[in-house]
Amino acid sequence: MAMLLGRLAAAGSYTVVQTFTASGTWTAPSGVTSVDYLVVGGGGSGGINHGGGGGAGGYRTGTGLSVTAGTDYTITVGAGGAAKSGTNLSGDSGTNSVFSTITAAGGGGGAQSGSSTAGNSGGSGGGGGRGGAGGSGNTPSTTPSQGNNGGASSGSAPNYGGGGGGGASAVGSTGTTTAGGNGGAGTASTISGASVTYGGGGGGGVFSGGTTGTGGAGGGGAGALSSGTATSGTANTGGGGGGGGTSGAGGSGIVILSYTVASQTVFTFKSSSKWVVPAGVTSVDYLVVAGGGSSGTLYGGGGGAGGFRTGTGLAVTAGTDYTITVGAGGAGNSSGSITAGNNGSNSTFSTITSAGGGGGGAGNNAVGRAGGSGGGGGGFGQITGGAGNTPSTTPSQGNTGGNGVSGIKSSGGGGGAGAVGGTGNSTSSGNGGNGAASTISGSSVTYAGGGGGGGEGSSPGIPGPASTGGTGGGGNGNWANGTTANGNNGTANTGGGGGGGAQAGAGGSGGSGIVIIKINQ
Repeated sequence: MAMLLGRLAAAGSYTVVQTFTASGTWTAPSGVTSVDYLVVGGGGSGGINHGGGGGAGGYRTGTGLSVTAGTDYTITVGAGGAAKSGTNLSGDSGTNSVFSTITAAGGGGGAQSGSSTAGNSGGSGGGGGRGGAGGSGNTPSTTPSQGNNGGASSGSAPNYGGGGGGGASAVGSTGTTTAGGNGGAGTASTISGASVTYGGGGGGGVFSGGTTGTGGAGGGGAGALSSGTATSGTANTGGGGGGGGTSGAGGSGIVILSYTVASQTVFTFKSSSKWVVPAGVTSVDYLVVAGGGSSGTLYGGGGGAGGFRTGTGLAVTAGTDYTITVGAGGAGNSSGSITAGNNGSNSTFSTITSAGGGGGGAGNNAVGRAGGSGGGGGGFGQITGGAGNTPSTTPSQGNTGGNGVSGIKSSGGGGGAGAVGGTGNSTSSGNGGNGAASTISGSSVTYAGGGGGGGEGSSPGIPGPASTGGTGGGGNGNWANGTTANGNNGTANTGGGGGGGAQAGAGGSGGSGIVIIKINQ
């Protein structure tokens, strides 16, 4: 999930802050050549019993990082290490967060309470357990440093305090004979427009009767007694989890980008996000395309395209947080069964919802499913295609899938945004319905093509051409005489339907959807 926040930077331009709390894709808008960034890795989890606290995820920030307008950048938000319970288990290290050339390492897991166990190394190191050393921070090494070492543990009675996990700005404290070490403090960032602290280390655990370590500022979890449950690191801070009888999980990481755009800028969302409307913006143009449906199996009908909705001058409120959902394509089913395809998922922005495409029918007993555009009918009988424009919108968001043919193993094509799916015939299955073109991105791009149907022909088999997916990302169907072949997938971020397989071949998956917004001020 990403959040997009904008504020007026200068006449005719806006400073945009985009926050990713889960992995996704960022498309650099037109005119953007550099960004400021904050990248924080996932925090490590604590060790069990009187174990060490988890180290914070690596903390990396900078300005003026070069990017290329129009390029898709994969954003990876690291997960925190999993909480632990049981016997003699050290914490798990968190996973890395990545943007472009910047990688922030996951925090090191805290050590378990076995004799002289060291904490794991990472962005910041995990605390040691029962006489063990803290793990090394800033691993691998970066300049400036991305983190600090974990604290060592006391190996002595009565309470054998575990070491605190390292934080972004301070080492973890050493555990003592009576207390767990405190987690190292994190570091504050103002990239979001407010001062927020990230990357606190987890507090060390302690044997019964001692004082538990506190979590470091920036999401570090507190330690616990060897009989208790430690606190987990805070999500999307990269905080380390506390050590304890049951250790705390590490907090997930975060990626934040800040950049300046001109008025009339187009924003492309290929994964789900949140968008806070920039100051001064009162209306937008939009394109919302849902995920395409998958094809059915056993001469399966083509998957219907995801719903296609577009418009201009949609009123928005500056400062309001809008959830943007990009629908997934329907998953293809495995071969060897008679199963209708799966509908794609809806895409949503503000009051606009585009429905997922309908799954294609299967064999002689599964009609095409209704959806944004309907799935094609199965190819082992006169199986009807699914209804499009379901639920109904004005203008229509899609079209009906084509029918299969009675007595011939020839299925219907999935409906597309611009045309109904083709009906199967004696020489080939139905083609997918064509999609519809949009120029919102500045060039003409076609989306939401239906998937082509699968088939074989009448007994003993009449060879024929494979069906084509509709323009706009529809997957091609397969047609084979006496052999099995899988259907082709719809194209990602077009909402195209999946193509049908030949004989008992697997159906193609639907393509994911897309949301595009153009600010009008």
